[in-house]
Amino acid sequence: MFTVLSRQPCEQAGFKALSRTPAVVALVVLLISVAVLMAITLIQINQKEVLAPGLKYGIVLDAGSSRTTVYVYQWPAEKENNTGVVNQTYRCSVKGSGIASYGGKPQAVPRAFEDCMQRVKEKIPADLHKSTRAHLGATAGMRLLRLQNESAAREVLASIQTYFASQPFDFRGAQIISGQEEGVYGWITANYLMGNFLEKNVWNTWSHPHGVETTGALDLGGASTQISFAPQEEAGLRANSTVQVSLYGYDYTLYTHSFQCYGRDEAEKRFLARLFQNSTDKSKLVNPCYPRNYVTSLTMEHIFGSLCTEELRPTHYEPGYKITLEGTGDPALCREKVYSLFDFQVCHDREECSFDGVYQPKVKGTFVAFSGFYYITNALNLTGSFSLDAFNSSSWDFCLQSWSQLPLMLPKFDEVYARSYCFSAHYIYHLLIDGYKFTQETWPKIHFKKEVENSSIAWSLGYMLNLTNMIPAESPQIQLPMKPQVFTGTMFFFAGVALLCLIFLFYLCVASRLQWGSQHAIDHGFDAE
Repeated sequence: MFTVLSRQPCEQAGFKALSRTPAVVALVVLLISVAVLMAITLIQINQKEVLAPGLKYGIVLDAGSSRTTVYVYQWPAEKENNTGVVNQTYRCSVKGSGIASYGGKPQAVPRAFEDCMQRVKEKIPADLHKSTRAHLGATAGMRLLRLQNESAAREVLASIQTYFASQPFDFRGAQIISGQEEGVYGWITANYLMGNFLEKNVWNTWSHPHGVETTGALDLGGASTQISFAPQEEAGLRANSTVQVSLYGYDYTLYTHSFQCYGRDEAEKRFLARLFQNSTDKSKLVNPCYPRNYVTSLTMEHIFGSLCTEELRPTHYEPGYKITLEGTGDPALCREKVYSLFDFQVCHDREECSFDGVYQPKVKGTFVAFSGFYYITNALNLTGSFSLDAFNSSSWDFCLQSWSQLPLMLPKFDEVYARSYCFSAHYIYHLLIDGYKFTQETWPKIHFKKEVENSSIAWSLGYMLNLTNMIPAESPQIQLPMKPQVFTGTMFFFAGVALLCLIFLFYLCVASRLQWGSQHAIDHGFDAE
């Protein structure tokens, strides 16, 4: 019997020990610890949540010739095909005129910005101020000032740079953008807002629209005007008139041109300068484009102080000399005289020539006309798309009104703009029909718009979209059920408990075997006696 007992393994020898209360408790704790370790590991691996890295913000100051507008944009930080899906979240118009008007007092520019910048700080979360990039782009007004007085232009930009150094944002500089850049960014904005780059598919994700044609862009500012579109055929295009654009993984070839001094304000100055030249009475001019019964006085500097009218400046130029202008409200004569602002003869009836000898391929597809184009047609009570006949009829009716009737017709009356709407209407007629060569049939394809879904159609959004190509995307964040430090601590704790339980059970097993071996030796001795 004792021979059989001596061959039993440790497990049988320690069974009695394991049946004791401490051993049972240790075994239960061991099993619970192992179960907890397995459970939290599976939960940590399988229940993790992938979070988008949040939003990024950007600020663009559109420093135009007549005003400065501040835009705030936001986009998901992970981006879409290397370009952010950008939304306009805030817009603020800076009080006063454009920054080019501060050429003689550059230190006054920051004071004009202060009110808008305070509001911008409130719109962007404070913890994102330092990482929010801010850019100022100056357009035709500053391009003219740089040509006229380069040091004054530098001082204005330096004053802006100094101001933003004290702001909490990551200011990336104040620069004068080229007319070609302004045209391209306007085209990007128009097509982005019209949904020609991205659309939500049935799975609620962004995708490139199938078979969608891009939209041309027509921008009319105060000092320049831009036309940009994707031509019918790329072959034969002149390299200096085309630009390659890459957005959302697709490449586009654009024709774009900017006409300096053909913005609405500068064009009117050139018109007034020609009236002065052709008038026998230099102190009193008759203006067929001003409303009937309207009389005003302008200084020589107002008309001839611009670089655009410098060649028309009279020999005896006195900046403060006042010239009286009297309106007659004659639409036919107005249209005839406005025609002379363009040099169409130099094109020699070539189809691929707009005016002033500038190359332009044939326009195709739909166009969005914004900025000045929109405000002019809106004053004529026209918006969206309409026929050329409707435009002509509204223009004629408006020009025939007397000055006293205009406050009753315009939703927002401003003397400077109100007196010039007749001129502006005939000006954009010649620009679009005789210049860009739209026809009776293609005119309705022009959509006169100010904004799309609360986002302004302006070059600044296109600039921001293009800029997001150069801003690195952030990786998605993984949110785990337990914080890493808590998970690690919990794992160490229960692993330690399990290890201690194993050591304790092993100890009981060994101790029980030794005790059993000693007892067996004693019993064997008694039997021997």
